[in-house]
Amino acid sequence: MNFEQQLLFFFSALGAFNGLMLSIYFAYSTKYKKFPNYFLSLLLLVLSVRIIKSVFLYFNPDLSGVFIQVGLSACVLIGPLLYLYVISFVRKSKTKWWLHILPFLFLVTILSEIYPYWSYKQLWSKFIVKGIYLQWFGYLIITGFQLKEILKKTFSNVNKLNQIEIWLLSIYCGIAIIWLAYNIGSYTSYIVGALSFSFVFYLLVLLWLFKRNKNGQFFEDKIKYENKKISAEEIELIITKLAIIPDKKLFRNPNLKVSDIAKSLNISSHQLSQFLNDNLGKSFTLFINEYRIEEAKQLLLSNKNYSIEAIGYDCGFNSKSTFFTTFKKITRTTPAKYKKEKSQKETT
Repeated sequence: MNFEQQLLFFFSALGAFNGLMLSIYFAYSTKYKKFPNYFLSLLLLVLSVRIIKSVFLYFNPDLSGVFIQVGLSACVLIGPLLYLYVISFVRKSKTKWWLHILPFLFLVTILSEIYPYWSYKQLWSKFIVKGIYLQWFGYLIITGFQLKEILKKTFSNVNKLNQIEIWLLSIYCGIAIIWLAYNIGSYTSYIVGALSFSFVFYLLVLLWLFKRNKNGQFFEDKIKYENKKISAEEIELIITKLAIIPDKKLFRNPNLKVSDIAKSLNISSHQLSQFLNDNLGKSFTLFINEYRIEEAKQLLLSNKNYSIEAIGYDCGFNSKSTFFTTFKKITRTTPAKYKKEKSQKETT
């Protein structure tokens, strides 16, 4: 191999090798021994096997048919493992994972026994491999449906994505890019799939390192609450207690924190945050800002002598720009337009 080929081999194989190591790490590290992470570990494993096959076949066209068959067969689990990993966070109920794994394993094993790659290369390239990629694409579609609420938040100006949502979207988009790279490989170069995996892999690793919490448990935002779910009785009690916020105008405090509200409700900050995220699907900031905007809407119509800026400060916003931005995000209009439209309706 010349120098350019050596560089190409290095960069295309590096992601696969590190993906394999990270797969083993997630499988055996006690820090990450959570059930969804086993799906992630297996996903990295089958992707790495597929990529390693591509790299070696590109640089060695005489590669053993057994190795090629194993690499191609690994693709049959990429879609199911992606789906299972995503729904382990999106859904609260457990899924029968074996329904998505065992049938495909059984099918690809039977096909490999009856039609081994080294004897039926044309059959594999024309039909079996295309069928595997079609199955992979099908799982990308159904996984996308599972992520539709997160996708809606992505294009919303009101709700921000949390760390887990960003991570799941990144994983999904990364797998979609790798699928696309392999399917356009015949028009570009076969090695594009391997290079795309290395590119996606290192982007995800950077995201993981950048976003993970101080305790190093980036993937466990939701998992850590699984065994500590708030009961129906506690939810009703919290909802009743929340009336104290508008009654006492607690939202008017511009430096209000989740711990302040939790203390007023006589519950823990952890409980309040979990309630807001799991039951209302809102961050603490959005939850409080909605109270502030409702108050602002009333003041805009009732206090003629108040300037719009003064109303924002009175409702708990610590700057004019924050008030205007938040008002528009929640009401889809500006404070001045809202006041003008409501005043015109009252006079007609």
